[in-house]
Amino acid sequence: MATRPSGASARPQTTTRSTSARSANPRSRTGTPRRAPRSSRRAKGGGMPFPLRAVRGAWLGVSHVAGSAVRKVGHSAAELEPEHRRDGVGFLLIAVAIVVAAREWWGFQGVIGDVVHAVAAGTFGRIAYALPLVLLVFGLRLLRAPDDDATTNRVVVGTLTLTFAACGIAHLADGIPTPPAGADGMRAAGGIFGFLASSPLAAAVSPVGALVLLLMLGLFGLLVITATPVRMIPQRLREVRDRILGRAPAPTETDDGAATGAAKRSRRPVIDLAAKRDGDDAFEQAAEAPGEGAGRKGLRPGQRRPEPEPAIESTDPTAHDAPPVEPATRAGGGAGAGKRKAELIAPPTSTLPLRGEQLSLAGDIAYVLPDNALLAPGAPHKARSAANDRVVESLTQVFEQFEIDASVTGFSRGPTVTRYEVELGLATKVERVTALSKNIAYAVASADVRILSPIPGKSAIGIEIPNTDRETVSLGDVLRSQTARANDHPMVMGVGKDVEGGYVIANLAKMPHLLVAGATGAGKSSFVNSMITSILMRATPEEVRMILVDPKRVELTAYEGIPHLITPIITNPKKAAEALQWVVREMDQRYDDLASFGFKHIDDFNKAVRTGKVTPLPGSERVITPYPYLLIIVDELADLMMVAPRDVEESIVRITQLARAAGIHLVLATQRPSVDVVTGLIKANVPSRMAFATSSLADSRVVLDQPGAEKLVGQGDALFLPMGTSKPMRVQGAWVTESEIHGVVKAVTLQLQPQYREDVVVPVAASRQVEDDIGDDLEVLLQAAELVVTTQFGSTSMLQRKLRVGFAKAGRLMDLLESRGIVGPSEGSKAREVLVKPDDLPTTLALLRGEDVPAEAWVPEGVPGVLDGDSGDTAYVLDGDAHTKAQAGGRYPSDPLAGSDDVPGWDEDEGGDAWELTGRG
Repeated sequence: MATRPSGASARPQTTTRSTSARSANPRSRTGTPRRAPRSSRRAKGGGMPFPLRAVRGAWLGVSHVAGSAVRKVGHSAAELEPEHRRDGVGFLLIAVAIVVAAREWWGFQGVIGDVVHAVAAGTFGRIAYALPLVLLVFGLRLLRAPDDDATTNRVVVGTLTLTFAACGIAHLADGIPTPPAGADGMRAAGGIFGFLASSPLAAAVSPVGALVLLLMLGLFGLLVITATPVRMIPQRLREVRDRILGRAPAPTETDDGAATGAAKRSRRPVIDLAAKRDGDDAFEQAAEAPGEGAGRKGLRPGQRRPEPEPAIESTDPTAHDAPPVEPATRAGGGAGAGKRKAELIAPPTSTLPLRGEQLSLAGDIAYVLPDNALLAPGAPHKARSAANDRVVESLTQVFEQFEIDASVTGFSRGPTVTRYEVELGLATKVERVTALSKNIAYAVASADVRILSPIPGKSAIGIEIPNTDRETVSLGDVLRSQTARANDHPMVMGVGKDVEGGYVIANLAKMPHLLVAGATGAGKSSFVNSMITSILMRATPEEVRMILVDPKRVELTAYEGIPHLITPIITNPKKAAEALQWVVREMDQRYDDLASFGFKHIDDFNKAVRTGKVTPLPGSERVITPYPYLLIIVDELADLMMVAPRDVEESIVRITQLARAAGIHLVLATQRPSVDVVTGLIKANVPSRMAFATSSLADSRVVLDQPGAEKLVGQGDALFLPMGTSKPMRVQGAWVTESEIHGVVKAVTLQLQPQYREDVVVPVAASRQVEDDIGDDLEVLLQAAELVVTTQFGSTSMLQRKLRVGFAKAGRLMDLLESRGIVGPSEGSKAREVLVKPDDLPTTLALLRGEDVPAEAWVPEGVPGVLDGDSGDTAYVLDGDAHTKAQAGGRYPSDPLAGSDDVPGWDEDEGGDAWELTGRG
């Protein structure tokens, strides 16, 4: 420590200490300069008189409050949705148009009117009279087409060019007045614009030359506004003439050609998404060009087979590439590059007109497909939101923080999630981005972030983030889309929308079988409803027949009595397994016919039948008619596997292995995708999968053989894996309401009544003897059966009390009832499920006694149809002139399968032939 000099005085020491203290900290810790000396602060305003200081302080306070309010309003306006900001600009233009019209057209006076006239007339001269009309048109356009920025910019450029030329011509016509001549002369001519446009040209090439140049400039502006190239002027003039005279327009360039030309003129190439997915026939994304096999008989897209009227088409939003993003500076790139705001454009949507079609069934029956108006349209597609911009900024910040050379180059906004495309710089590993999944989820405040590396068909990484404002995909919009209308196959169903906003449809005939799985409430039942409704909207009962299995008894009740069914809705799991065995025999019989006539597929056979190339053998009384497609939908596979796992698995495996060429297709749905339900053999033979949100990673691997379904957000969000693809496609399933389902079902049931196949529901029970295992306990067994069926309560202890038997005998009686299909399997301490309804008790007791059961006992009450005594087949009938729908007892029509303990009518030799499926001999 330094010592103080002995001869130093007190004042110099004080000065040195204060000087060193001041020099030691010339700036604060934050780097800001020290406050100015007191003398300078006093000179800045301290010398003012008190009244002036008070006025100055009050003014500064008011300014501070006003500035804060303006900044707050500005920040709030910046957080508005882009649609609201565009609407605000449109209303502002309309308001300005009204103010300008009030002064220029109606001559309203006042301070505001004088200012408006000075600005409008001083700038445009006489052309100011047209200014309100121009502002009104632009305001209305922003309100009606806010997303069409390209067209709006083109019209703005053309209008400015035309206005500039018009002002110049008006100025030439008034003698080219100059500003020194006075403001009134400028306003009476072309204003400032007219002076700037005409004076230089008149001085350079004379007034006549200036007039010619300005006329050419005005013509150019008019062509830009109308988007008319010079070579198209004659064609546009002919179109105007035809419209004036009321003639039909002459055939010109096709829409496809125009679209191709537009794509060539566009700066950004238009990528056909359907071309990338063309390798997969199970689902289709883009419409086929007219004349390229849209129909099975060379019909135009959307036209049904018997009718010559073509369907009306419109543009489908699926043929759009991901919108570009002008990204911020690539993290790790040049330090001098500036950041630009991301410009995100989402694909637009379009609507299609409704269609009505009428087809002829066998005989004189006319069947009209349900009107598309029964399915309500959904909400319009939302192009973008402020959340998209915030996510792009968040992703860019994450890449900068971790020093990753990557940038967001585009995005595709779907109804549920938005996929952001990320491109990597040179020598940047993909793993560096995929390892940041948790950091990205934290940055965007979402737990359900899915990274796709890479996006199929693109050199980019996809980051899928759920939208905060989800959209509902209406089944009506999917079925009215150009994609669906271009394919008239009866087995086409509407799936929903993908993450790029395109409509997704699937052809069940090309899948050929589908496994649908997901947790409770994930959207599985809604998907099954959309599937069945799509079939009802597009196919006649002669084209598609269905077997519906509903062990839950509540999921498929809405489709009770539809004419597409060949049996009442099956609710008994044991009888559902027996129905699957019938399907196996039906498949074998179809293959026998295909082999006999030398065809490999049911479509080829049906085509030959329609053209008359297939005829029955000489001496045969058989009438050959086309086969319908047969669709089996099992709503809950777990219940079937619980009752008869071996029989169900064996039947499903055989159907899925062989039934494709026979026109038989199987849809299995379950909410418990465990390995004991979806076994390895079933998975190996069901190539197409639809996985909704699962509760665990293990369930996702069971359904898709890969992870991903556990990260879905639910409510229809699904991963669709069609046959032949290795990467699942994320889709938002279509939604159909209960009222829409009831409307469609009513439209089909009022036209035709269901005609059930009697052999499916076991029409005849053979005479039998009392089985040996019953022995002398027949009477007590009959009492036990009557007691259990009447009370609908299967309990061993109840049999002990009511029948006064021991526990061992009560247990044996319960086992006998289970073996006869009267009660279900044991569930521990719980009572057994009773499988027979009280209405079927007489038939059940007769079967236990070994008595003969007449065929009428097995036919559901109220089932319409005319029985053909020669062949045993049924035919479509209408109830006179009034169309009545099928009667049903209780929840479903009577299901004889639910009241039988075995199926004696399943003998191979008794089955007739497969042609009985259509009700024709």
